[in-house]
Amino acid sequence: MALYLIGDVQGCDEPLARLLDHIDFSPSRDQLVLLGDLVNRGPDSLAVLRRIQRLDGAAQSLLGNHDLHLLGVAQGARKHGRKDTLDEVLAAPDREALVDWLRRQPMALHRQLADGELLMVHAGVLPQWSLSDTLGLASELESVLRGPAWTEFLQTMYGNEPAQWSDALSGSARLRVIVNALTRLRFCSAEGVMEFETKDGSAAAPAGFMPWFDVPGRRTAKLVVAFGHWSTLGWLSRPDLLSTDTGCVWGGCLSAVRIGATAADRELIQVRCAQSQKPG
Repeated sequence: MALYLIGDVQGCDEPLARLLDHIDFSPSRDQLVLLGDLVNRGPDSLAVLRRIQRLDGAAQSLLGNHDLHLLGVAQGARKHGRKDTLDEVLAAPDREALVDWLRRQPMALHRQLADGELLMVHAGVLPQWSLSDTLGLASELESVLRGPAWTEFLQTMYGNEPAQWSDALSGSARLRVIVNALTRLRFCSAEGVMEFETKDGSAAAPAGFMPWFDVPGRRTAKLVVAFGHWSTLGWLSRPDLLSTDTGCVWGGCLSAVRIGATAADRELIQVRCAQSQKPG
């Protein structure tokens, strides 16, 4: 059995189909984890959702910020954005089934490798969080999204504050920090204060901030953390990191990483993508 991680698809179904063909993905033999943002910006979000849903137990998709945005729009908690391409999903006859399936996807996943741990998130992990912290906090959020009050939660999900984690946080403020770290994080301070305005590559860190994965003393530094979300960072493979968003929707590549028995046993497979959105 092979484990494949795929970066942000963002509604680009045709490249996803080519990539799955290229790796000869078999639902009976292989496992697939999509690292969030299945939908939005690209032309075929509906086809992407249906394709991954059909794979059933062979595929899981982390919830990314665009996936949560779709949930918010579908439930009236969020307005359409200028660049949204979600109308086909919202008008689909199976809309309710797709939304229900999407809200039950995980916020973080973990795999045991022969020589260590693999943690998968959409965007990032705050420096104070250990592996067990991250999985426990992700589980808190998953319970809300899968529970009866999930629509009410969406009404309070948005906002940049609090910008820093504290164990004393509770209620909507606590959940908002978890959401923002797992689905929006790029830069933070050494103390874990999050910064959300800068969307350029790692060299563009504002004064006093750094990429979340370069914070000294980060408690997940001894793991491999795989993530997407950051197309201006692009492909990055370090012993402790895998950055997989290679800008498919912007005309870059859609990337898959085959994960072997050990952290070093990894293979990058890519397909080129037609540009669906222009930056700006």
